[in-house]
Amino acid sequence: MSLLDNLIAVFPEVKGPTQKRLPFKEKLKWTLVILVIFFVMGLIPLFGLGENALQQFEFLSIILGASFGSILSLGIGPIVTASIVLQLLNGTGIIKMDVTSPQGRQRFQGVQKLLAIFFIVFEAIVYVMMGGLAPASAYIGTILYSQLQALLIVQLILGGILIMYMDEVISKWGFGSGISLFIAAGVSQQVFIRAFNFLPSPTNPEIAAGAIPSLFQFLSLGDVTGASLQIAALVSTIVVFAICVYGQSMKVEIPLSFGRIRGYSMRWPLNFFYTSNIPVILVAALMANIQLFATLLDKWGHPLLGTFSGSTPVSGIVFWISSPNVLRLLITGSFSWVNLVQALIYILLMVGGAIIFSIFWMQTANMDAASQARQIMSSGLQIPGFRRDERVLERILSRYIWPLTVVGGASVGLLAALADLTGALSRGTGILLAVMIIYKLYEEIAKQHMMDMHPAMRKFME
Repeated sequence: MSLLDNLIAVFPEVKGPTQKRLPFKEKLKWTLVILVIFFVMGLIPLFGLGENALQQFEFLSIILGASFGSILSLGIGPIVTASIVLQLLNGTGIIKMDVTSPQGRQRFQGVQKLLAIFFIVFEAIVYVMMGGLAPASAYIGTILYSQLQALLIVQLILGGILIMYMDEVISKWGFGSGISLFIAAGVSQQVFIRAFNFLPSPTNPEIAAGAIPSLFQFLSLGDVTGASLQIAALVSTIVVFAICVYGQSMKVEIPLSFGRIRGYSMRWPLNFFYTSNIPVILVAALMANIQLFATLLDKWGHPLLGTFSGSTPVSGIVFWISSPNVLRLLITGSFSWVNLVQALIYILLMVGGAIIFSIFWMQTANMDAASQARQIMSSGLQIPGFRRDERVLERILSRYIWPLTVVGGASVGLLAALADLTGALSRGTGILLAVMIIYKLYEEIAKQHMMDMHPAMRKFME
């Protein structure tokens, strides 16, 4: 491991604060600075870009916290991929790292950074060489085309490395993690623009692109169908937000006590969404990748996964796994049995896939009953009235963890599918991500910094 440690030491890192607890104003300052930089970078286009075949994958860009066509085209994808791969390797025992010690955690973070840099370079090359982000087709066959390809790859790598270090700044100097913050920022931006954008719509220049301005325009024109479509989108978004917040607050609390300290007890919370939004992220990313490869195959003249009309799938596997806007079809009177079958298949895939990935994540991310029992026992805790035995504790936890894993995963998948099918202002997965991230951020701030805040903000947080 000495070679690995030397390699890790070569890469620069963001130095953490010297004090143990940063004040609220300091964290808020760095969080806002990084957010501003993130949004500005999303507006910087790639120099030499001619064809942007990825711009139709708006949903994938939300999950990746990316802006295809800009210097942020890679987004957080390489960082998330590196984190998932390393956690799976460590969780399954293929590689063993002791993350309980400071040296082990430092090595784990260093290896994760090396993996992230590898995936940054790999994905940058794939995006450009496969034609997702390519120079203008007029330069094909010339030396300039190869030079522009190399320039695009360099720009993507630079943007990916900047995002990696911005994430590190947030993790050490701001609130939460940069990955979560960038996803929440992207979803919030999309919802805000789709709700309040007063600029003309590209498809209908006489009507505003935002749901709320266009709603008043449709009402003034007496267009009942147009007004109904905007109301449906707004109501769907609000309902999904409300259900997400309610589900996030639901939890099972197991009473625990210290065996050696009488009279002191606590509760061990198990959230209803036990595996959080990880299952639906994996399912949605899988479907988005299938659509991405189907588009590239169709573009190359080999429509093995289906064909497209513009960016809309019209046949093949990719058509049946896509989500129709059921409310729009019902309101416009164009709903058919094909759309019904398509919607049912989409719901089954989202729910079934979420359950499978939820079980998979629970067992590989040390969230199973055995791992939780070991963690509780190592903390000196036990369930009152039961013998202090890890096997007993594991059996009791299994009664809760397995049902929460299956039901919670199914609920997250169903909620995301319904949001997609009802035409919410953002994709269901995006709304789930934003709500869960913001809710956890709120809990962290309320727990750690309530006394540091301005009285007006403290009253708002309460």
